[in-house]
Amino acid sequence: MIKNYCWSLLLAAALPAAAADLAATNAPAGTNPPPSKADLAALPDASHKPVLITNTVVIAGESVTYSAETGMLPLLKPDGSLRASVFYVAYTRLGRTNNAARPLTFCFNGGPGSSSVWLHLGALGPRRVKMNPDGTLPAPPFGLVDNEYSILNASDLVFIDPIATGFSRPTKDEKADQFFGDESDLSAMGEFIRLWTTRHERWLSPKYLCGESYGVFRAAGLAEHLNSASGMYLNGLILVSGVLDFGTIWGQTGNDLPYTLVLPAYTAAAEFHHKLPPDLQTNLPAALAEARTFARGDYLSALRQGGALPAADRQKIVAELVRLTGLKQQVIEDNNLRIDEGVFRKQLLRDQGLILGIYDARITGRDGNPASSYPGFDPSSAATRGPFAAAINSYVRTELKFEDDLPYEMLAGVQPWNYGVQNNYANASDKLAAAMNQNPWLRVLVLGGERDLVCPIDTMHHALDHMIVDASYRTNIVYAEYEAGHMMYVNLPDLRKMQQDLEHFLQP
Repeated sequence: MIKNYCWSLLLAAALPAAAADLAATNAPAGTNPPPSKADLAALPDASHKPVLITNTVVIAGESVTYSAETGMLPLLKPDGSLRASVFYVAYTRLGRTNNAARPLTFCFNGGPGSSSVWLHLGALGPRRVKMNPDGTLPAPPFGLVDNEYSILNASDLVFIDPIATGFSRPTKDEKADQFFGDESDLSAMGEFIRLWTTRHERWLSPKYLCGESYGVFRAAGLAEHLNSASGMYLNGLILVSGVLDFGTIWGQTGNDLPYTLVLPAYTAAAEFHHKLPPDLQTNLPAALAEARTFARGDYLSALRQGGALPAADRQKIVAELVRLTGLKQQVIEDNNLRIDEGVFRKQLLRDQGLILGIYDARITGRDGNPASSYPGFDPSSAATRGPFAAAINSYVRTELKFEDDLPYEMLAGVQPWNYGVQNNYANASDKLAAAMNQNPWLRVLVLGGERDLVCPIDTMHHALDHMIVDASYRTNIVYAEYEAGHMMYVNLPDLRKMQQDLEHFLQP
């Protein structure tokens, strides 16, 4: 079975003035007094003022001075009482007086249950985790470096941690699981965006959402929710390594579509590990084109026939799958032509004792159990978890000066998650279509890694191609592909390209 791994805030009323004073003095302002031990042991309090610092980073050869604001924002009940506090880190470029012309991007990851640490310290923020240039695990201890590929030169940034992630928590009288569902998540995140925008006087700014993984599903829903709930129309969505239609990634009896949509990612992974035949190994674009043509045509037709597929036709399908995946014929036969990602990750380099990463199939590891049918862990996840955990726990306290003794939850347990459907696959394409139909100026940038086995970019093509919008609006959708996987930005060449693609997209 193709598995789903998609990852899987009160401010002072005078804050705009405080930010202006901060810009004028170029000195920290609004810093909280040292907290007591009792404060540190309590839930984060949205009534506390945010912590403000200033710093400078060089991006694309340009010196960018910015304020970093770290704090909590409240989510309120209809009677005005507090139900939750949402943690955020916001970066605002200083020296720019016309906020109406300055883009503003709200950023979040997915899971569900993931904090925003990955986009924050991996790709978009002014500081980033120091990884090996190819995205593999560096030797501990880990570190942070200035992010010369941040998009802070082009847009102000707000990183949001959904309830239960980061330091975001419900009040002690509220249950966290009331936030664990599609509609409740959209309500909470939408309220944060509305309130932050209002308190910071940014309603006239060009506004964007950037979501990764399940964050893509969330961003599509938020585009429609903000339209209908607040009258907030967005300028654009940045959809990173995501899913819109869960029917494109959950392969099981009766749903063969995901096996065809993941095939090009298998081909790209096999090419990286030199497992394709010579004519394909030397020409990845041609290999991907062949994989996509086969997946849409003969492969999908064969899977639909099931047991009625003639033996001769079956052998042709097996031969082409061997050619496009690098797997042995017997593996494909044993799995009835339907290659689960776990099988692929375990079998491609089995003769070398290596398993592949699911988030990034370029990255390999050894699970110590050659007899098992599936990998024992994900090497690509293992490569990022430690460096990002060390970075966020150090950065928040030592550089951003935000103190709390609660653990920063990078990945929180939020299951079961209510997707709002029964006997069906969750699908946010209709919400995105509604947002685009209501706001024909809404642009969409889709980013995907060629070797992402969690949310292959072909699944996004399929979902968007089947979305019901006027043909003239389809020109608002553009794609960008990268060499690595789900977190393509940990691969330095991809991070460079991503910064250029985003900077171009954010231009008016």
